[in-house]
Amino acid sequence: MSKGKVVLAYSGGLDTSVILKWLLEQGYEVYAYMANIGQEEDFEAAREKALKIGAADVFIEDMQKEFVTDYIFPVFKANAIYEGRYLLGTAIARPLIAKKQIEIAERVGAGYVSHGATGKGNDQVRFELSYYALNPKIKVISPWKDTAFLDAFKGRTDLLDYAEKHGIPTKQTASKPYSEDDNLLHISHEAGIIEDPGHVCEESIYSHTVSPEKAPDQPTFIVLEFKDGIPVKVTNKEDGTVKTDPLELFVYLNDLGRANGIGRLDMVENRFVGIKSRGVYETPGGTILHEAHKDIEGIAMDREVMRLRDMLSAKFSELIYNGFWFSPEMDFLMVAINKSQEVIDGEVTLKLYKGSAYPVARTSPSSLYNQDLSSMDIEGGYNQEDAEGFIKINAIRLMAHRKIMDKNM
Repeated sequence: MSKGKVVLAYSGGLDTSVILKWLLEQGYEVYAYMANIGQEEDFEAAREKALKIGAADVFIEDMQKEFVTDYIFPVFKANAIYEGRYLLGTAIARPLIAKKQIEIAERVGAGYVSHGATGKGNDQVRFELSYYALNPKIKVISPWKDTAFLDAFKGRTDLLDYAEKHGIPTKQTASKPYSEDDNLLHISHEAGIIEDPGHVCEESIYSHTVSPEKAPDQPTFIVLEFKDGIPVKVTNKEDGTVKTDPLELFVYLNDLGRANGIGRLDMVENRFVGIKSRGVYETPGGTILHEAHKDIEGIAMDREVMRLRDMLSAKFSELIYNGFWFSPEMDFLMVAINKSQEVIDGEVTLKLYKGSAYPVARTSPSSLYNQDLSSMDIEGGYNQEDAEGFIKINAIRLMAHRKIMDKNM
């Protein structure tokens, strides 16, 4: 007798293929669900694989455009970057995947959802917090926190042995057990020799960017146009290519970044569960977008608004990384971020060259830049004598502090 229906977030890879079979052995009726968010995957082959293993049905949902418009663009509008480096490529995909998974569970009448995230990582938190926020009554099966599963599988070698025993094909081997997460925004590489932070990552690991040394010797100049902090148009000044559709625009930025070796990152980060981990990331289009958006803000955003927004961005990034996309605090922050972007309009010209996306010019109808006022050659309405009083007022507390220090010496 079936224990009930479960919708499994299925990638087609080693972990979730083994989990699919294991859930069947536990007596569940399993529905495999694949989210197409731009990863390089043969979805039909994965469908056949899941059905062959024993899935009752397979749902393949194309969510690429929604991923760009409702997740990627809002994140970059906020200048969200975790620990000053990571552009949240995996983290921001999880709430969208979980959202559709809950919808499918409701559609097929499943009381359970399941995922392949380990008990050591961030994704278990991101998935499960999203599940509970969207459907408080849902039950979650997390094999990597299940005693029976952990007794059967100590690590990737056991998974590979199980897959071989049950005739489950896999791309991974014991000699190269890299774990990768791929989507429109980035690809991450973890596990295997990468777990040694002192080991230099081999060039063969990288798949979404050419080596900067092998990138073209001539730069590519593009113009990225923004409206309310959102990219609405990209123009290649070299060949005249223009993209305005959100998905096509972002895919094109990825193509440009890939060809010019842009977006590589090798770092050790702090997971939410308290473990440090090493990740090697490739985020070509996102890196270009991040640099351009920061630049247009420089000319169009008020200084004090920028300072407040930067404070919020740090918390915004932390919430995304830790899995709180569907939370009241995120709703609150999103309103503030959207308000800060109301006049972030204009164009940024970028030079793409050997690993760098370098803004070289910008214009904005909302520009706060006054060329006459900032000029070193003309007065421009600024009385330099006023600066004397301004400096003295700001020096009052410094002079008072100096007197106290002198007394105590």
